[in-house]
Amino acid sequence: MKSDNKLTLLELNRLVREAISDALPDEYWVEAELSECREHGGHCYMELIEKDNRSNTPVARASAKCWRQTWQMVRPYFERTTGQPLRAGIKVLLKVYAQYHEAYGFSWIVTDIDPTYTLGDMARRRQEIIRQLKEEGVFDLQRELRIPLFAQRIAVISALAAAGYGDFCRQIEENPYGLRFTVNLFPAIMQGEQVEASVIAALNRIYEAVGNYDVVCILRGGGATADLSGFDTLALAENIAQFPLPVITGIGHDRDETILDMVSHTRVKTPTAAAALLVDNLHRILVQLEQAETFVGRYVSERLNSQQQRIAQLATLIPSIAQRKLTEHRHRVELLQNRLPVAIERQLTELHHRLERFTLQLQGFDPQLLLARGYSITLKDGRAVRDPSVLKPGDEVETRVEKGTFKSIVQ
Repeated sequence: MKSDNKLTLLELNRLVREAISDALPDEYWVEAELSECREHGGHCYMELIEKDNRSNTPVARASAKCWRQTWQMVRPYFERTTGQPLRAGIKVLLKVYAQYHEAYGFSWIVTDIDPTYTLGDMARRRQEIIRQLKEEGVFDLQRELRIPLFAQRIAVISALAAAGYGDFCRQIEENPYGLRFTVNLFPAIMQGEQVEASVIAALNRIYEAVGNYDVVCILRGGGATADLSGFDTLALAENIAQFPLPVITGIGHDRDETILDMVSHTRVKTPTAAAALLVDNLHRILVQLEQAETFVGRYVSERLNSQQQRIAQLATLIPSIAQRKLTEHRHRVELLQNRLPVAIERQLTELHHRLERFTLQLQGFDPQLLLARGYSITLKDGRAVRDPSVLKPGDEVETRVEKGTFKSIVQ
């Protein structure tokens, strides 16, 4: 092209605008993921992206705008329906038309947003997270824990200035039973994209002193109720599910449960309800202790009365029992007294007979009887000689016979 046919940039851009307008005259529904979403001057500016399903890398990008008049209608409807605002990372179905401006370039202009598409995508993501938690075996771990009987040391994760946290503390401190609790706050961001990281960081701080607490309460109240997406993440659910203390959630919404609610030990609607749960738990134990105290007192009193009655009955029986025992023993003594002479007489007779037998036996061993039969006894030095070899020539021995003794000299 020669320089005589040159175009100004404005002229060229007008040609582009006309070409786009002629080629894309209609509105189109387009599926995309938001990589950026910001509001300025009442308008909404979006960056759209499409990723490859396998590599997750971007394969297409585009800018989109939703002008103030349209944005004021579609935003509230989208948030009411989905329970969250438009934000980076979610998938959307937008109705757009092409617009090319000579000064600002090309963009897609948003005229409508279908929240049911986003709900479907959110549901798919939620189901995928739930499936993965169940496969990991952690989905029901919290429900295996028990809130301690005397749960009084409470770790709270909440925004520092949240109205819900204030409501919780007032409910705890002003409980009608005068029960005492210790509440420690671990501040965290409870809305927006930083919820996951902030709550996990708070859980880690609690874990460092886990022995100082009985339960954990995650509270959210007083802020916008639309943005609950931060509580539907896998990492946060895994941390809650595997935390060693019971986790109570009261994040102030009546919609379907978040995944955080599903994996926690107990889910209540509001921070105030969480406080009421803990107060009721401790009051119930107090009532049981009072009932036990009354029962033990009544039981001890009844046992004492019973034993006193038994002692009184025994006291009346002791004299008759003692008299009966005394009579029995006296009778036994009389029987023994009657039997004793007979037993002694029998014993003496037996001993006399034994003595006679011993006497006869001894008489049978009398040496004099042997001498009378013609036997003699030879003695040397007063001892009987049993072996003649013990005698030597010249020894003097004495021989005893029936009628006397005589002495001899060994030759």
